[in-house]
Amino acid sequence: MLITAMKGDISKCKADAIIINLFEGTKTPEGAAGAVDKALNGIISKMVKEKEFKGSPNELASFPTFGKIPADKVILIGLGKKEDFTPDKARQAASESAKKARVLGAKKVASILHGTGAGNLDPQQGAQIMAEGALMGLYEFKKYVSSHHNNNNNPPKAIKEWAIIELDEKKIPAIKKGIKTGEIIAQSVNIARDLINEPPNVMTPTELADRARGMAKQTGLKCTIFDLKEIKKRKMGGLLAVAAGSVQEPRFIILEYKGNPSQKTPTLGLIGKGLTYDSGGLSLKPPQYMEDMKSDMSGAAAVICALRAIALLKPRINVTAVIPATENMPGGKAYKPGDVLTTLSGKTIEVFNTDAEGRICLADALTYAVKAKLSPLVDVATLTGASSVAIGPYYTGLFPNNKELAEEIKTAAETAGEKVWELPMDSEYAELIKSKIADVKNISGGREGGAITAAKFLEKFVEKTPWVHLDIAAPAYITSPKTYNTYGGTGVMVRTFIQWVLNKAK
Repeated sequence: MLITAMKGDISKCKADAIIINLFEGTKTPEGAAGAVDKALNGIISKMVKEKEFKGSPNELASFPTFGKIPADKVILIGLGKKEDFTPDKARQAASESAKKARVLGAKKVASILHGTGAGNLDPQQGAQIMAEGALMGLYEFKKYVSSHHNNNNNPPKAIKEWAIIELDEKKIPAIKKGIKTGEIIAQSVNIARDLINEPPNVMTPTELADRARGMAKQTGLKCTIFDLKEIKKRKMGGLLAVAAGSVQEPRFIILEYKGNPSQKTPTLGLIGKGLTYDSGGLSLKPPQYMEDMKSDMSGAAAVICALRAIALLKPRINVTAVIPATENMPGGKAYKPGDVLTTLSGKTIEVFNTDAEGRICLADALTYAVKAKLSPLVDVATLTGASSVAIGPYYTGLFPNNKELAEEIKTAAETAGEKVWELPMDSEYAELIKSKIADVKNISGGREGGAITAAKFLEKFVEKTPWVHLDIAAPAYITSPKTYNTYGGTGVMVRTFIQWVLNKAK
């Protein structure tokens, strides 16, 4: 879909559909909505008066114009109450109106920006958010659906062109800049979704590494991949143990962005869990919990695709992504409850449960990042079901050893429209993962505080480096689509990482 910016009056635009908005509580439409309302003999005013349209968040209405204006149809989207408006409400509005336009069969769409008036968004930010919302909302993963098996005999047509219409010509350059940024971010999120949604027989550790390498070549990133031989040579005992039960070889992926090679401050480190499939190993998961375990590499997808966007946006800062990639499978060579593993750091892990494998792989990845002097570090992982039990399906759990870094991530997430929630990291929780025969055990053995004890486990491998752990087990993969998060992988934290890096570069 081509997104453009044009000077003009939305009520005079020739398009298959035009998109306008209304805040809840508006009695008389003004601005673009007012112009369209006047041209259509007060149809919007009548809908509001008769309470057919209230303007509540993401409320939709569409109606034909019968030739009274050049556009064929009007799509009206509600923005909710002015006092409750946030940038993410504009992102959601763009998503919902884009999906509506597609259902209506519109190939050419024109829209005003949402929230740049009473919502207090500047034109560049508004355009970025609109591009993000529209492109993410229209995402579908249909790679393996044969056309003759499509249940819909008349599938929606793709939108070919999306024009953002602005009366003030002086604002057009800022809008164009916002569109470009929004496209890069949304495309990166959607590529992360593609990686997550691929079936596990396709998205093996080798395939994930190959795709990371291909992306790096396209964007100018440096990519280094350790194969099984190199992983053994480097004595990454945690990753090797988890990989032992699978016929698929592990990979260790490193992506480097040098936006400011001369800078003296340390390179930022992003670490992503890359379990391309997790059966639970010998501590086998119940069947219903295995169905979406292709998504256990959502952390890897997030850091790979954040680096893609960063390479294209070119901030003056240095960032390295580190991804341990493997499957976790049962088999004759699989690691076992009771095993003691020696990690890259030299620290030993007593295995109580082979389904707590992500933290074992991340132990080696975090140690590698510390040895490479990356700082600060942020890791992201679909780590524990306990996180979703604690904070529900919408939030990412945030676990810091550094308050300043925690606030940076919270600020970036808020700007990006993603939800994070900080959980406690008191020293008492470390007592729950003490081992009698090794340096640490991989689970506490009890149900209480499982997300926190997992984070305390990881903390043992970051030493004194400022660090935040993000547990995305709940929001990484959804089966009930909501606004711009469609079915399957969400690409959660891609936008937060991009925003964090851009903020740090400033």
